[in-house]
Amino acid sequence: MYQYLIHNSPATTQTPASAPASTGVGHDTDVRSDICTWDGIQIDDKEIPTPVPSYNYIDRPSQPPRPDTIDKDILAMVAGLSLKEKIGQMTMIEVGQLIDCNGELNITAAKYWIEEWGVGTFFETPGNHGGKYRWYSAKRFSQFIDSVQHIAVDFGPKIPIVWGLDSVRGSSNVAGAVIFPVGAATAATFNPAFAYDAGRIAAKDSRAAGIHWAFASISDLTVNKLWSRVYENFGEDPLLSSRMTTASIGGYQGDYKNDRTRVAACIKHFIGYGYPFDGKDRSDRHIATHELLEYYVPSFKAAIDAGVATAMESYGVINSVPVVMSHYYLQTLLREQLGFKGMLVTDWGEINSQASQYFTARDTEQATWATINRTSVDMSMVADDESFGKNMLDLVAKGYISETRVDESVARILQLKKDLGLFEQPFTDPKLAATVGSAQDITAARNAVRESITLLKNSNGILPFKPADRVLFVGPTLNSTRYLGGGWNVHWQGPADEEGDSVYQGLGDTILKGVHEVTGVSPVYFEGTDIDGSELIDIEGIVAAAKAADKIVIGLGEHTYAEIAGNIDELHLPQNHLDLVYSIAAGSEKPIVVVLVEGRPRILDHVADIADAIVTAYLPGTYGGLPVAEVLYGKVNPSGRLPYTYPATEAQASTTIWQPSFSDYNPQWAFGYGLGYSEIIYSNITVSSADLRVGQPITVSVSITNCGPYAQKESVLLFTNQEYRFDMAPEHLRLRDFDKIDLAVGETRQVSFKLHAEQLAFWDSENKRRIEPSPLNISINPYTQQNVAVQVMLDANPDNLVASF
Repeated sequence: MYQYLIHNSPATTQTPASAPASTGVGHDTDVRSDICTWDGIQIDDKEIPTPVPSYNYIDRPSQPPRPDTIDKDILAMVAGLSLKEKIGQMTMIEVGQLIDCNGELNITAAKYWIEEWGVGTFFETPGNHGGKYRWYSAKRFSQFIDSVQHIAVDFGPKIPIVWGLDSVRGSSNVAGAVIFPVGAATAATFNPAFAYDAGRIAAKDSRAAGIHWAFASISDLTVNKLWSRVYENFGEDPLLSSRMTTASIGGYQGDYKNDRTRVAACIKHFIGYGYPFDGKDRSDRHIATHELLEYYVPSFKAAIDAGVATAMESYGVINSVPVVMSHYYLQTLLREQLGFKGMLVTDWGEINSQASQYFTARDTEQATWATINRTSVDMSMVADDESFGKNMLDLVAKGYISETRVDESVARILQLKKDLGLFEQPFTDPKLAATVGSAQDITAARNAVRESITLLKNSNGILPFKPADRVLFVGPTLNSTRYLGGGWNVHWQGPADEEGDSVYQGLGDTILKGVHEVTGVSPVYFEGTDIDGSELIDIEGIVAAAKAADKIVIGLGEHTYAEIAGNIDELHLPQNHLDLVYSIAAGSEKPIVVVLVEGRPRILDHVADIADAIVTAYLPGTYGGLPVAEVLYGKVNPSGRLPYTYPATEAQASTTIWQPSFSDYNPQWAFGYGLGYSEIIYSNITVSSADLRVGQPITVSVSITNCGPYAQKESVLLFTNQEYRFDMAPEHLRLRDFDKIDLAVGETRQVSFKLHAEQLAFWDSENKRRIEPSPLNISINPYTQQNVAVQVMLDANPDNLVASF
């Protein structure tokens, strides 16, 4: 049963029942004031066309477009709007307000929001908010949005709407679209090209569905590993996150002012969201300003440098100050210091949260005043009521907010619509639907998975399996597509239990399906326990089957979740997941391979010692099953590296590679760790000079040889550590550069990096950026047997301040 609120509108504001010319989606019914209950079950959308196998696309330009100017015609348009129409452009409403009790578009409700309130932006998918279909095809989705668009251009201010959606890993709310690996998995590739591909394909499939604006890239730094959004982001390191962010923005936007297969990207969440004090989503963060500038800001600066069109402020508070009302974060830092000139939107309901959740405002009117007067927020993701519009009208009428301030935001919003081509053609190009889910896109997703899978342990070369090996497969993650997908997959929280894998309508794969495809043999499989670990299932039968096998694969992991629903109190895997491994190990002496399908690094306890091999697939997406099987059987040589520190204990939940050097760093596996099937030898590390000075970069070179029997993709990671640093304790290690190379069997290659003294600048205790002299240790691939290191002298004047950004 689905329950959702369709907001009341006064009878005096109702528009005539006649609908504008449209694509024929929706019914003209009264706007309801009660709770709408629909007892029907959402159904599958059967209008998923057979996609074309491949297609051509326009690559990103060498000079990406930027949201730097407001055109004169946009300024004239702003001047011609009434105050209420302007405020409507600053308002975003979720799609549930447009759906009737049959799950169809309620045209009267749409007219109410557009004509009465001038609302210029809608967001979300009907599949999450009582829509008729569980998962909307591009055709069905675009018909829905185009019907609303017809109303927008014919009624009210007659300005096209922009539609936004969390298309964060492919356009995962569009049926048939390819669902890519999560951000953490993409980061594990250490290959930004995959971030670009995921963004480009997400943009194309979003535009095919009528969606113009993607709430991505997600570039929070993931510090506390308890956090339920670890998997969405590009890991714990500022440099890695920055490079992935730059590529991702390029993929989403391309030449978005001319290419109508691209969308406006939205960098989020600004700022500091990834370090919740207690690990719970949206809880308080305690972050010193110099730490915020040093570690959390770089990926957002990278997005701004890449021309990102929009940004979203962060949920929650930093040092007890809500981000949504912070002049420093959303005006001084974002606009003035980082130079962001695009459109800034709140996250869901954050303006009103000042009154209802953070208690920093007496009511929603004061909260609205605080955000609009103190920050540069342009649009409120109000979601489901008229509070923002009413409050803004009152505040301007009372003189608390100037209409000039309103005009600034409306100009940025209308310029975004112009840049997206909505004034030229507000409706969807129907030809794009044929490219959704193409074989070309599936291959791109699988290639990303192949380079993301990270081999963490491989005692005695137990992997890869030999073709003749008799392998027993056990565990709930091995026979599920939705667990490979995780959250933000079909629905916000992933497919519901009652939907299971059926919602995919045969699309995607599982690890078992991948094994069958690789080996040609149907695998022997036991569930062992459910995904929540509520009970052990048929342990006696599993142990008996294990005795007849040569090797055992146990798939462990997490249920699907997103945001607050994924809050946990401890990082340990469910006890019955661990007990499944313990029971099998106790009943059989056969080698055990553990495959982890998880959105955050769950603590393994003794499993880390018992297992002969451990592979993490992160959340690889719905086409991740085949690549996992290919890694197990040696068709693919794993090359992923951990994008975060993998904790061994609960106390290490917030341990990072860049923590102060005097702090213990003894995790289960270090940031950047990962094995392959070939022995790779690093040697002959050299520097072009023993002195590193400002304006005089040095070259660091190393020889790398593949001594094993497999071709290897190898990530080469260069770190530095200062032996001492005046005023601010140096980091344990800091990633300064990386590259990924291909090594044929027996091949030796030299890899070189340019290292600049300016890269060693840091934010000091007075929030000034400086370089301090000291001996500098340079290491390549630390925490592996192949670590090589050299020392140089970092020369700098004690007061050598450098540019802030």
